[in-house]
Amino acid sequence: MVWINGVETDKMSVADRAFQYGDGCFTTILVEQGAPRLWSQHLTRLKLSLQKLNIAAPEWSHITETVMSLAQGYPHKGVIKVFVSRGAGGRGYSPAGCQNTQVVVSDFPWPAHYAQWQQEGIELGVCRQRLGLSPMLAGLKHANRLEQVLLKQEIDANGWLDAVVLDANGDVAETCASNIFWRKGNTLYTPELSLAGVHGLMRAHVCELAAALGFCLEYVKSTLDDLLCADEVFITNALMALVPVTKIQHKTYQERRALEAITKRLYSC
Repeated sequence: MVWINGVETDKMSVADRAFQYGDGCFTTILVEQGAPRLWSQHLTRLKLSLQKLNIAAPEWSHITETVMSLAQGYPHKGVIKVFVSRGAGGRGYSPAGCQNTQVVVSDFPWPAHYAQWQQEGIELGVCRQRLGLSPMLAGLKHANRLEQVLLKQEIDANGWLDAVVLDANGDVAETCASNIFWRKGNTLYTPELSLAGVHGLMRAHVCELAAALGFCLEYVKSTLDDLLCADEVFITNALMALVPVTKIQHKTYQERRALEAITKRLYSC
């Protein structure tokens, strides 16, 4: 089901700036037992993203009503995506005069393979392609995902499930579809994302829980070698929560101390 500005339809103007320029942002929400998980955090992220992109705010209460209504159709697990576009505009890059913000809300089944990943873990490749440095857009889940499209092509061509992605400086940024954490001793590390990468909601939630559990937490610029020296590695996003990494290149990982402690706290919240 797709709702555009509160109306059930799948039709948008070809002049929409999301189609023309990738001018918008989105968030993807896990639904559990008929309720959108971490909805307040998703809503806050959308608001901050629109502020950074200078897109006129929609009617947030209407969006919340639509999300809550769709979530009730998933008594177990499902997915809701909220996509916000600046709307239609004239030719050229200038967004001047665009006030007709478009909101698309859609729902999907939860990817069932995530349950297997959570139990068994996955191996990660390492992408040859690197993320560009973009301080204006770093952290945002904006609508232009061409880098991720190219990265996923590389991942598919190599038969990987996902892969570590470095930025143009050679620092670990994320994977194609998730944020990444690694532990050495009692210290948990995750990339500092001021130049590239997405500030994932599960990443932020994991950081809060890790601190509460007594892990030291550091946001770092680190090379692949640092990752390969870790005791434990796991990846996160809003839909799959925490997934253990079992191998990267020649290095295997068996420990899950941080992952298990955080996952236990995550589902007790």
